[in-house]
Amino acid sequence: MKKYDLLRSGDNIIRVLDIQDDKVFIIDCINRKMPVWVESELLESYVGCTDGELFEVSSFDVIRDTDALDADQRKVMHERYTMIAPVVTFISDDKMRSKLISSIAVEYKVSKQTIRNYLCLYLSYLDMGVLAPKKREYSQELTQDEKHMRWALNKFFYTTKKQSLMTAYTMMLKEKYCDAMGVLAEEYPSFYQFRYFYRKTRKMQNFYISRDGLKNYQRNNRPLTGEGVQEFAPVVGVGMLDATVCDIYLINEEGNLVGRPILTACIDAYSSLCCGYSLSWEGGVYSLRGLMLNIIADKVVWCKRYGISIEKEDWDCDMLPATFVTDMGSEYKSENFEQIAELGVTVINLPSYRPELKGLVEKFFDLVQETYKKHLKGKGVIEPDYQERGAHDYRKDACLTMMDFEKIILHCMIYYNSRRIIENFPYTEAMINEQVKPYASCIWEWGKLQIGANLIAVGSRELMLTLLPRTTGKYGRTGLKVNKLRYHCEGYTEQYLTGGPVAVAYNPEDVTSVWVIEDGSYVEFILIESRFKGKDLVEIQELQSDQRAITKNEMRNNLQAQIDLAQHIEAIAGSVGTHKDVQMKNIRSTRKREQMKNHQDYMREGSYHD
Repeated sequence: MKKYDLLRSGDNIIRVLDIQDDKVFIIDCINRKMPVWVESELLESYVGCTDGELFEVSSFDVIRDTDALDADQRKVMHERYTMIAPVVTFISDDKMRSKLISSIAVEYKVSKQTIRNYLCLYLSYLDMGVLAPKKREYSQELTQDEKHMRWALNKFFYTTKKQSLMTAYTMMLKEKYCDAMGVLAEEYPSFYQFRYFYRKTRKMQNFYISRDGLKNYQRNNRPLTGEGVQEFAPVVGVGMLDATVCDIYLINEEGNLVGRPILTACIDAYSSLCCGYSLSWEGGVYSLRGLMLNIIADKVVWCKRYGISIEKEDWDCDMLPATFVTDMGSEYKSENFEQIAELGVTVINLPSYRPELKGLVEKFFDLVQETYKKHLKGKGVIEPDYQERGAHDYRKDACLTMMDFEKIILHCMIYYNSRRIIENFPYTEAMINEQVKPYASCIWEWGKLQIGANLIAVGSRELMLTLLPRTTGKYGRTGLKVNKLRYHCEGYTEQYLTGGPVAVAYNPEDVTSVWVIEDGSYVEFILIESRFKGKDLVEIQELQSDQRAITKNEMRNNLQAQIDLAQHIEAIAGSVGTHKDVQMKNIRSTRKREQMKNHQDYMREGSYHD
């Protein structure tokens, strides 16, 4: 028998706390009463026992894995052990033990019995984990009134109709607490009880989604706990695309109002540099083609066209980002734009109504428009009240043409790229060591030289051919037929004779040429029908449609003429008798006589007619 041994006799289990001569200081581990001194002879029937047996026999739910405790449980466990730690040292001294328990009870403002309970519990198991409190289970069954409240909240409050809490409460009383005649019962929950239950059970995520919809929640209420664009754009080469209608009315050269132009832009997600833009009256795929061409253009030359002089490093972007991030706009999901993947570009389509996922391009539009609007007030700029009744008609203030406005936009973009300070950019140690200035153009220049920068060099002709719409052409003896027009190219005789379909890129604005796609290359075919050269596809389709309409209108007359012709032929043939004995001899002499008989002197006939 040793100190702290467990001994067992039947269902009784004790722990030895101290041994002096023939006396043993023990504690009953099952009943957990204060330890006592007993004669060693009384323990002769007891045998050794393990901690596992104690845990099995004990009715106390012991927490054996302290690593599974949460912070609050750990805190309480250590506080309780701190209370009893001084007593454990003097556990076998009755007077000292009682004195310590009394003083601890006063110090911690708990009862002496509480201290004794903690002490006995710890001495029985010699494991601090037994002092940890158990987690409370909140699985209380709802009362009938609470079930009615939950039903009313789900039925009337958590809906897109956005009923008030009072309306939901009233409808609950009507449906659940009124008889068939609509008379309210004697007992019913008050509105304050209803409101308390709502506040106790409310979950804000459910509130936003049920009343405003999932898309609105994702756009306006969803927690923004991510790292931002740095998560998916750690290097240069991720372009964010979007378009917006500018807040200004423009006129043409004659002074007639045209409307509001469309600005399409590509922003590098890493540096926030504007890689390119397109300002036009048309949106969709047309503006995307202009944007792609502008991205790979030499910006110094481009700005010079508008009389603006810049340095190369102010806007040094003439390559495509290898990744484009777009929304679910129809132009971005079109087959035309997805063909850009043939150049090695990856297109990522974001979910609908998630502008925060491409926040840099959205912020770009805000900054650019805020920059020019304060200087163009009274010149066609739209103010926030433009849709309100009685607001000023800003269309009457329009005085800028597209050319004027594009110059302004270019100056705004040059400022945005090369002079606007980016205060919150996550600088690395390398950037600080190299003294990279906090401008988009400087960060872009530095980022292009880093490992992982992903830009694609491409020529303008190759880019435009890639973005052209495509259709299926068909080889035949008359050439290559595309959009009901015929084309030819030298060296394709075998294909004309063999026939078969082929993928073709075409320019809807000029049908003079089409390009057959063969193994990633483009072979130009020239239009055979010269009368259509230089015309756009819509114009030709209208001409062909008009021709078909004219032909269709004459179909009845044509059928009538065929019927009349048949009748004339049958009448003449019917008036001639049949000759059963046709002479077959001397055919040549007969033919010669007939020639002489029917021969005419056309010169004399002509003079006669004169």
